[in-house]
Amino acid sequence: MKLSGLVVGVPREIMPQEARVAALPETVRNLCALGARVVVETHAGAGCGIADAEYAAAGAELIAGAADLYARADIVLKVKEPRFNADCGRHEVDLMHRGQVLIAFLHPAAPGNHGMVRMLRDRGVTALTLDSIPRISRAQSMDALTSMSTVAGYKSILLAANLLKTFVPMMGTAVGVIPPAQILVVGAGVAGLQAIATARRLGGVVTAADIRPQALEQAASLGAKALATGVPVEEAQGSGGYARALTAHWLARERQALRPAVEGADIVILAALIPGEVAPVLVDEAAVRAMRPGSVIVDIAIDQGGNCACTVPGETVERDGVTIVGIKNIPGQMARSSTWMFARNLFNLLTHLAEDGRLPLDPRDEIAASVLVTRDGEILHAGARAAMAAAEKGSPS
Repeated sequence: MKLSGLVVGVPREIMPQEARVAALPETVRNLCALGARVVVETHAGAGCGIADAEYAAAGAELIAGAADLYARADIVLKVKEPRFNADCGRHEVDLMHRGQVLIAFLHPAAPGNHGMVRMLRDRGVTALTLDSIPRISRAQSMDALTSMSTVAGYKSILLAANLLKTFVPMMGTAVGVIPPAQILVVGAGVAGLQAIATARRLGGVVTAADIRPQALEQAASLGAKALATGVPVEEAQGSGGYARALTAHWLARERQALRPAVEGADIVILAALIPGEVAPVLVDEAAVRAMRPGSVIVDIAIDQGGNCACTVPGETVERDGVTIVGIKNIPGQMARSSTWMFARNLFNLLTHLAEDGRLPLDPRDEIAASVLVTRDGEILHAGARAAMAAAEKGSPS
């Protein structure tokens, strides 16, 4: 069987406000049916309303502490990147062992994660990142990034609306009409399109910006005004329809094109990403200062460094009267729906990679090659290597 003899561990997530879990009782049952022994840390599913007894009934063994779980597991399934575990007094990477396989959202190119990636390398862990699954037809069922982007786009608008000091839709009152909120969505990928659709449902006036003409067409089909940035298509679009990293010249042109829309917006949703690379900074400090007090920015791109120069990773801050949301796990605030998708994505990826009780990770397989971050004491992820090299030279990525 695919997973025969392998121990699959599912720890409790420790990032603040993270309520998701990497496996459901349903996927635990399926893993066991493929020959795996599954160990789940107690209370791992509490944020989703899943009791330990449900995991036990599905065939999992419950383990009370993270240290014991990491020691026993051959494969660790997680949602978010490893961090310091206060209960153990140790970093999660320090709980891992050589040859262990870790599958999670690692965002290895993000500057804040470089140290963690080096720790995984030095520990001899084989680490796979879910944010690098290629957008190809046979990987659709494994694409956790798309699943979580759907949640993040939807929830980002609700977060912004909750923080905004006025209505989102136009409101007619006995003393006059309150105009609708002006909403700018930068990056019309999966998250951006979901944000546009949600903002339109709430009655906001939406403008969308993207360097890819096809993405702008999709945004317009949802009722958004399209804001062209003037970046030539040959500079903007890479393989698979993804956005390309721009040169300094064109990045400056894009910032300039966005500036008036940023200044006039009540809500700015930032969701512009380059697959496997550091997110481009599209809203600088000057643009934030020029926004109206009371405006809100939600930086969905923060896991990969962020699109706003003022975003603080993991925090919500106020700068010059503008509220900037840098929450790193927005989908964790909709734990039931996001876990329902995430656990299935992860199961499908693992069963694709597994073969006769091992994970060969054949480099000829596009999926395996794309997700691999560290193996045998090396950092193999191209985006992470480029970002680290740029950071060492002191130049912007």
